[in-house]
Amino acid sequence: MSPRQDARPDGRPDGRTDGRPDGRTDGRPDGRTDGRNDNQLRPVGITTGVNRYAEGSSLITIGETRVLCTASVEEKVPPFLMGQRQGWVTAEYGMLPRATHTRNQREVSKGRPSGRTSEIQRLIGRALRAVVDMQALGERTIWIDCDVLQADGGTRCASITGAWVALAVALRTLRERGIVMIRPPLRGLVAAVSVGMLNGRPLLDLCYEEDSKAGVDMNIVRTDAGRYIEVQGTAESAPFARAEMDQMMTLADAGIDELMRAQRQAAGEAVAGLIAPGAAAER
Repeated sequence: MSPRQDARPDGRPDGRTDGRPDGRTDGRPDGRTDGRNDNQLRPVGITTGVNRYAEGSSLITIGETRVLCTASVEEKVPPFLMGQRQGWVTAEYGMLPRATHTRNQREVSKGRPSGRTSEIQRLIGRALRAVVDMQALGERTIWIDCDVLQADGGTRCASITGAWVALAVALRTLRERGIVMIRPPLRGLVAAVSVGMLNGRPLLDLCYEEDSKAGVDMNIVRTDAGRYIEVQGTAESAPFARAEMDQMMTLADAGIDELMRAQRQAAGEAVAGLIAPGAAAER
């Protein structure tokens, strides 16, 4: 299977949204480390068909963060769902030892996943289950595996965004194999993005350097119907005001809309007939 070309929501090779060489429009000297506007995503790319064995796969790049996502189908469900005529979607998450500046020990050699890893993989699973019709899926399980190849902030958000594309491709594969579902199994799209406050300014899509200095760090997970699955927010230094949270949420909504354009472009025909008509409007 040949990998598809990267999908960039703005159609530009560098991911910038204006014509200035540094990607900025305000001319402020206290700009971001990579020259972006405060409300600008890092360059986004999603490539499908990157694993020949998995029913669905994607490689998502957001700036210097890269995550490989695969969706594998098993024709069985967990014991607690046996006989209930519905399916299940679950996820696992991990980072390569040298995905960061220094090598990290593989968690398998420690005997169990860290608390952070467990939290993230539960989040990915919850996010995807929110947009899947389990009865339409039938008695089968879709395993989502998200492996961080390189981390520069926002790995959980990139994992959710890329995992949805891998899931959509896997569902298309089932259809191509002649699997008949009682109705479209997808209720919509889901994507995630980080926002934060740095030096009193709300920023969209923090890279690692910004995240490590931010006074507030938030991760927002949302459907295309505008419904929120998760809002994770922490004041790292001083508490933040409601007005600041509203500013960050506004940035997150715009960023997620842009990520969903990239998802649709990457999935392409994979989603045709898989999303229930009017699902986004109903939810």
